[in-house]
Amino acid sequence: MTLETLRVIAFPGAPNLPLFAAMEHGFLAREGLEVDLTLTPSSVFQAEQCAAGQCQIAMTAFDNVVAYTEGQGAAGPDVDPQYVVAMGATQLELALVTTPDVQKVADLKGRTLALDALATGFAFVLSEMLERAGLSREDTEFVAVGATPQRWDSVKSGDHAGTLTIEPFTTIARRAGSNVIQTSSDLFDAYQGGVIAACKPFVKDNPEQLRGYLRAYLDGLDWVHDPANHAAAANLLQARMPAIRPEAVEGVMRNLLNPASGLTPGGAILPAGMEQVLDLRTRHGPSGQGLNDIGKYLDLTHMEAIAKERSA
Repeated sequence: MTLETLRVIAFPGAPNLPLFAAMEHGFLAREGLEVDLTLTPSSVFQAEQCAAGQCQIAMTAFDNVVAYTEGQGAAGPDVDPQYVVAMGATQLELALVTTPDVQKVADLKGRTLALDALATGFAFVLSEMLERAGLSREDTEFVAVGATPQRWDSVKSGDHAGTLTIEPFTTIARRAGSNVIQTSSDLFDAYQGGVIAACKPFVKDNPEQLRGYLRAYLDGLDWVHDPANHAAAANLLQARMPAIRPEAVEGVMRNLLNPASGLTPGGAILPAGMEQVLDLRTRHGPSGQGLNDIGKYLDLTHMEAIAKERSA
């Protein structure tokens, strides 16, 4: 059988495990699909690739969908990836990782902090952490470095005093002697981190391919959550992300399988978590405009159709 190739672009991280499982165990092939997966070095590169038609599906932060829909994307107003959320992916716990000499958020005054880009959701989470500790954005300097591996490397080398990480980099950083000062879970009851976003022209022209991808992802998600597959899932994650040392993999898996900090069961969206993202962008974002309608960023018709199939 000839497989149709989908070009998917994702950030490096443990939340890609359901996709790895779908690729490894034939769930995509069963849908007549194969994936050409690109791991992006930044949200800007991801958006540029999608806008240019080089990628059709983005495993990305919900805030990136909001930013580009509102013309506030970090790649600039001339780049429009036409993102729309097709399914949820993660609650996503963001950890403030710092150099060993930083003991509390206030110690970051006068220091530089590494981010993916200067006006993305992670920047707003960091701004909120600073504000609640009595610091303003001007008390530190935000520096655009790129995706989590590059940011963590910049803290490990001492180039910057801190950054926000996701798993497995939070566990890797902690085991390397860095401090985890605070997490987004300390601040918010819900935060919509990752989503599966598709480019609108692709959704319009290839609805069955999108549904096939979502089915395969959900099968991969079910496989990851099945306790009988725990050891195999841990091995797959480590094989795909060899930077995870064997002694750290269980901690990474524990956080990944916790709905409060990792994968969302059933690929559900988190309305309260999405509202939190909109609130942060409203208060810390570039325009300060009020954002309050999560529906304008979503097309859940395909997810809902698959849910009916799976419950039949």
